[in-house]
Amino acid sequence: MKFLLTGGSGHLGANLVRRLLDDGKDVRVLLREGSNNAGLDGLDVERVFGDLRNPEALKAALRGVDRVYHCAAKLSTVDGGEQELFECNVIGTRNLLRAARDAGAGRVVVTGSFSAVGHRHDAPSDETVPFNPFDKAMPYEKSKAGVEHECLKAVVEGQDVVVATSCAILGPNDFKPSRMGRTLADFANGKMRAYIPGGFEFVAARDIVSGHLLAMEKGRTGQKYIISSRFTTVDELMEIFERVTGRRRPRLRLPPPVMAVIAEVTQAVQSTFFPSRPQRLTPGAVRILRMHRRADTTKAKTELGYQPTSIEDAVKEQYEFFIGQGWIDGKSPPLARKAPATEETKKRALA
Repeated sequence: MKFLLTGGSGHLGANLVRRLLDDGKDVRVLLREGSNNAGLDGLDVERVFGDLRNPEALKAALRGVDRVYHCAAKLSTVDGGEQELFECNVIGTRNLLRAARDAGAGRVVVTGSFSAVGHRHDAPSDETVPFNPFDKAMPYEKSKAGVEHECLKAVVEGQDVVVATSCAILGPNDFKPSRMGRTLADFANGKMRAYIPGGFEFVAARDIVSGHLLAMEKGRTGQKYIISSRFTTVDELMEIFERVTGRRRPRLRLPPPVMAVIAEVTQAVQSTFFPSRPQRLTPGAVRILRMHRRADTTKAKTELGYQPTSIEDAVKEQYEFFIGQGWIDGKSPPLARKAPATEETKKRALA
């Protein structure tokens, strides 16, 4: 059985592809030409190149494929770039599902986002809570809600699609790295100057991988399953960072309203003068932390047999991975970069 995996160089994808290979699976990965795909270096996978926005490229990628994990998505917690988010996430998902259906591929597990699950102020949110696009939702959140809509449309057409909803991931093989990964590296390198109280649902990399495998094996067609390890406050996360790294947290604990103003100003400055520099706490990220969103994972536990593991262990694994990459002790992770195109990848992209 051959598996196609999109987003294989991302944090989730890099962990999922390793698990599939450990399980003896035949894996093909769809990559974008010129992207940083270092997370797949040295792995025994078949590489094909194409863009989710190009239906023709997807036909070749799906040829001979039996199952699909669609983990690729454009991530953003800033306003702006709505059209690109829509094209990459929503249209890209629609194109992939159509190509899989036309190729006769079986089940497709699509990675969802907890940000596209509705928010309950008085209780944890489960899969039944509708997403409210009018509740100051960011463009990314709206695009992921659109992704789920495309999945349901495909199910109506008779396609076997399941959504595995991810929360903020912590764990190893974070090559790019993620926003949370940079936060951990900054903390370990003594570059974090302040933090704000708040909280969110976090998921260990091994848990979100397990959730995807279980969704592929046991999920019901047309259903989505929230995969989270546990809700963690920022103060609790700082305690974990302290134990893992041996460093003290920043002394400055900013009130969320103050940080919200700082984030607005910083975003405006960086968008104008330093557009390629990642911003740790955007206005959207501050808003999410202030909401204290909690997840109810009863459905995944009951129907899939999902069992979460330790967030602290995940942080330890991520920290040890960063040490192995040489990103601790004062050397920060590199900014997101694009790998230079080679003649071989050019030929593959055109194949």
